Amino acid sequence: MTLAHPAYGQVRAVTPIVSVVLENNPGMMTLDGTNTWILRAPGRDECIVVDPGDEDEEHLARVAALGPVALTLITHRHFDHTGGVQRFFELTGAPVRSVDPEFLRGGGEPFVDGETIDVAGLTVRVVATPGHTRDSVSFIVEGEGTILTGDTILGRGTTVLDDSDGDLGDYLSSLRRLLDLGAGHGVMPGHGPELPDLQTVARQYLDHREERLAQVRAALLELGGEATVREVVEHVYSDVDPQLWPAAEKSVNVQLAYLRAPD
Repeated sequence: MTLAHPAYGQVRAVTPIVSVVLENNPGMMTLDGTNTWILRAPGRDECIVVDPGDEDEEHLARVAALGPVALTLITHRHFDHTGGVQRFFELTGAPVRSVDPEFLRGGGEPFVDGETIDVAGLTVRVVATPGHTRDSVSFIVEGEGTILTGDTILGRGTTVLDDSDGDLGDYLSSLRRLLDLGAGHGVMPGHGPELPDLQTVARQYLDHREERLAQVRAALLELGGEATVREVVEHVYSDVDPQLWPAAEKSVNVQLAYLRAPD
């Protein structure tokens, strides 16, 4: 028997401003499920919701009931974060903002990198962090030092880059940008548990990516420059459960595109 995660359906306070509701949509790519974040200033009724999740009526209704929702923010386009956008808008009437115009609702506008959003007694700063997807952004809750990273940094394991529009060069730049924000930022990821220090995990992510990139370079030297994605995965990820190779293929495909790009 598979036991349900104890956090499903629960509102869990993480800081005086930030709470999370874990959606019951576990999987290889979503870990325990998608984290829907609720930001509420002390003493205020209105809140900001980050990533309402996918088309799960129970989850969407539960989050909407935590309102009134003043604004909905989207970290990136993947369905497990955005599939419920339209229904959530119907439930709350709250404007929706994102990078991708597909998800804008209620007069919400596309993000501008570095802008600050002042609503519901909170100030949230937008940080463009493309790489996992082209439209990925992170959000800093000013005055608290909390950062919501979407899938750019996860609470467990490492991020798979989407080979349809992800870009390793962008991702490395995004990790360096997050690293440069300095110590003291608590990390609220799109999946997995929160982490205490952005600088530490960003450094770990950068080290991991550089290590994997070196392994892919070495594989190409041994297998030949025209080696296929699967051949490289079998060579580099030989110690990983083959069930995880399809996810690894996405990241390797992005790494090969990075290595094979003209200077």
